[in-house]
Amino acid sequence: MAIEFIITEKKAGLKKPVLIEGLPGLGLVGTIAASYLVERLNMKPYGYITSEKFPPLVAIHDHKPEYPIRLYYSKKYNLIVLLSEFIIPLSSVKELADEIYKFSKSKNVKEIVSLGSIAIKGDQDTVYVIASEEKGKNKTKKLKEVELIKEGATTGVTAMLLAKGSLDDNISVISLLAEANPEYVDPKAASMVLQRLNELLPNLKVNTAQLDKEARDMEKRMKEIIGKGKMAQKRYKDMESENVVSSMYG
Repeated sequence: MAIEFIITEKKAGLKKPVLIEGLPGLGLVGTIAASYLVERLNMKPYGYITSEKFPPLVAIHDHKPEYPIRLYYSKKYNLIVLLSEFIIPLSSVKELADEIYKFSKSKNVKEIVSLGSIAIKGDQDTVYVIASEEKGKNKTKKLKEVELIKEGATTGVTAMLLAKGSLDDNISVISLLAEANPEYVDPKAASMVLQRLNELLPNLKVNTAQLDKEARDMEKRMKEIIGKGKMAQKRYKDMESENVVSSMYG
């Protein structure tokens, strides 16, 4: 069975909407940011995506089983959000990108914005940007604390969407990539991409205070864990030294 979009809301009333795509990657940034957006904007269920190629997985939220790749919409913000709670199998990446693009064309989407992540390079204060065409590049140049990627490579569904957007003047594709820690869930990086999204789409104004608090709590926990690890390592080395001494003079 091919990848299939099932739209459950036939009267969304959207006119040339923006599609926000949040797929899991480093630090689960895309999924966290997209889910947070859905919650904060009180977005409504729009549909889901299914395929026999996807893992047999069902997400449980508030006692309710749901398809792990879902679509939400907001008529107020003229927005569609696509999020996934599992990593897209490599064999399905191109097909899913093709279907997202086909769906976007059918709904007259004017812009696709991908929320994602990149491995931390410095002090985790930069969001990297890739745009499919000149108009998108000019828009993103005005954003704070961003760096447009001039040379390099990107992979996955977003990469395929960017390639398609570069050949189509009707849909602009923009990828926002926050620096994220690859070793754990990173709410700070999710907050960073949403703050840049607020600038990109000025009518949003999504409050990221809760994500920022989670990020501070996470940082505090990680420092405690690292601190305890260093103490344990020091104690181990001290004990090791004592054992060496006792074996030499015992």
